[in-house]
Amino acid sequence: STAMFGLTAGAVWVYLRKERFSEKTLSYDLANYSVAFAVSILLALAFQMTLAPMTLPAVTTFLIWCEMAVFLAVPFFFSGVVVALALTRSPYPIGRVYAVDLIGAAAGCFGVLALLNISNGPTAVLWTSVLAALGALLFQHSGIGSLPHKRPTILWLLVLAAAATSNGFDDQRHGLYPIYAKHVPQLVVLPWFEKWNSFSRITAGQPRETSPAMWGPAPIFDGDEWRLRQSYMAIDGAAGTAAYGLAGDLSRAGFLTYDITNLAYYLPDRQKAAVIGVGGGRDVISARLFGVPNVTGVEINPAFIDLLLHDPEFSAFVGLNKIDGVELIVDEARSWFARSDDAFDVIQMSLIDTWAVTTAGAYSLTENGLYTVEAWEIFLDRLTPQGVFTVSRWYSPENISETGRLVSLAIAALFERGVENPKDHIFIAKGQRIATLIISPAGFNSSELHSLKTAVRDLGFEVLVAPDEPTIDVLSRLVNTKDRPSLERIARGYRLDMTPPTDNRPFFFNQLPLYDAAKVALLAAAGQSLGVASGNLYATATLVMLFFISLALVIAAIVIPLRHALKDVGQRLAVGGTAYFMLIGVGFMLVEIALLQRFSVFLGHPTYALSIVLFSLILSTGIGSLLSDSYGIEKRSRFVCWAIATSFYIATQALWVPPLLLQLDSTVLVARVLATLGIILPAGLLMGYGFPTGMRFISRVNRKPTPWFWGINGASGVLASTVAVACSIAYGISTTLVLGAFCYLLLIPAAFVIATARKNPIEAN
Repeated sequence: STAMFGLTAGAVWVYLRKERFSEKTLSYDLANYSVAFAVSILLALAFQMTLAPMTLPAVTTFLIWCEMAVFLAVPFFFSGVVVALALTRSPYPIGRVYAVDLIGAAAGCFGVLALLNISNGPTAVLWTSVLAALGALLFQHSGIGSLPHKRPTILWLLVLAAAATSNGFDDQRHGLYPIYAKHVPQLVVLPWFEKWNSFSRITAGQPRETSPAMWGPAPIFDGDEWRLRQSYMAIDGAAGTAAYGLAGDLSRAGFLTYDITNLAYYLPDRQKAAVIGVGGGRDVISARLFGVPNVTGVEINPAFIDLLLHDPEFSAFVGLNKIDGVELIVDEARSWFARSDDAFDVIQMSLIDTWAVTTAGAYSLTENGLYTVEAWEIFLDRLTPQGVFTVSRWYSPENISETGRLVSLAIAALFERGVENPKDHIFIAKGQRIATLIISPAGFNSSELHSLKTAVRDLGFEVLVAPDEPTIDVLSRLVNTKDRPSLERIARGYRLDMTPPTDNRPFFFNQLPLYDAAKVALLAAAGQSLGVASGNLYATATLVMLFFISLALVIAAIVIPLRHALKDVGQRLAVGGTAYFMLIGVGFMLVEIALLQRFSVFLGHPTYALSIVLFSLILSTGIGSLLSDSYGIEKRSRFVCWAIATSFYIATQALWVPPLLLQLDSTVLVARVLATLGIILPAGLLMGYGFPTGMRFISRVNRKPTPWFWGINGASGVLASTVAVACSIAYGISTTLVLGAFCYLLLIPAAFVIATARKNPIEAN
């Protein structure tokens, strides 16, 4: 939103100073503002590093976010000036210019991943400033118009390159470096190890001897008996796990037998286990400690595997590479299990959640995609006849909301497998702050139940749900449902959203019922009594706050400066043009976010989702824009057919795409990528016609206000990005997609309003 706001503000500024800019000085202007773009990237990054954005309910929070939004928008303001000038002042067809712009953006989707994998985050941003300076150098010598005088572009290029290079030294804390991440200061203690990649920033703290870190220790556990050296590993500053200094000696890991997350290993005769999310290696070590001879760990972030297996000092500290029977795989768990032919006696997933995700909103679906009905069907299909799937999540005696949704998800997955009485297949035990769910697709026999209950009793835990015991009242309505529709109805009856997440609404960690405003208001009044779900309130409040910050900036920098535009272009053109480009901005953003969310779950790997989805969508949109120059749709009949075809193709994806993706879930990555391209490319190609065609409609009436309509388009996208996220969470990805399709259908009346502003601007048949 911040980027789009800056781009839009730059376009508006070009419009307001339309007499200043012309084709005569285009090379000079493009070079000049590209240099400003490059330098402002450096300054904005430096300022951002001094801020500590919070999610606390305070005026200071609002001011910090406003500061961040404004300063991050400054570089994009200058880039917006460059783009607006290129689109409206160059002698080339607008479709061609817009296509080149989008093709460059598509290349950036891969470029940013490359930069983040070879350098740290701040340094990657600095290298983008170098690219901007290179662009200025090319513009300076493009020869369009006259140059009043040359700017020292090469000097700035050298300065920026030096800054980027120096910031990439091993000791990065002497350069630009984050001070706070998730409220945690980052410069107090220097980490033992630090690795950046396109996923995240991984740090490992200096080892120190202490009681072992445990997720859910038993009441009888005495940590002082098991003191050892350990390193705390953090993802993006806060979300973390422990790496134990065992040096490969399992005899020193006996403390893990007291953790409730390992309850499933008390079941007898477990020969093969799989762990989702390796982290510091604790769950893999747990499986081997309990005597499971073959353990497979699936970890999406290669930084963890690199530390555990390939770094000489860290790998020797943990010693996971010295333990026989362990195989570590770098892959997204859901995709890997869908492709795998192996069967496991235990599949374990402990405390995997979106607290680890800050790099991009799309990445959060990597974790959410593990907590859907469709995903759990895949996991259950990879179990042996007596295998179990075990998941551990946070638990609070005062509020068991997350446990309740876990139960709802388990029951829905069992219903989909044809199980008539899901309670016979579920066992849940709780500790002080963790609840562990164990699902047996075949059902627990008496021996297995005895083993689990004995372990729970001996360790001092409590049983929440068991096939042969009554369930506590809060969960009893869920576990005793007899079919999926009844489950959905009962789950909606709770004050929090207990409905089982699906691939269409893969938001397990958001439990606010955004589809019911009255409930959300009551929950907001309850505040801290929501337990873990109180974080959802902060997240939603932040989303709302950012929307109003965006709205305020849009009004101040776009709407108010353009209020005189009505006099320049006439009311009919202003109304029709505003409606047209607003619909284009809203529609494209709704479709883009919906596709990104859907294919993030399908492709699994966040790198693939970011690069392939955005690349294919932006590239195909650019190709559509380019084709609009040669194969225009300005005729009335062609435009109507285009709008209907675009809307129909996008809207019907809600019907045929989800079942198709489920069928392709088990295919190799190449097949899934080709399927993604096959679905997205036609949508982008069709949508690419919308913007340049609208600009041609406007230009036939009055060429001067084209930057204004570019601004309206961007402003709509700024606000629609927040709305799209909220819509998907509340009503599902398919709903967001359909709403985006409807925007393209509404372009027909908007175009006809433009047509009446001048005789036959849209050619008759």
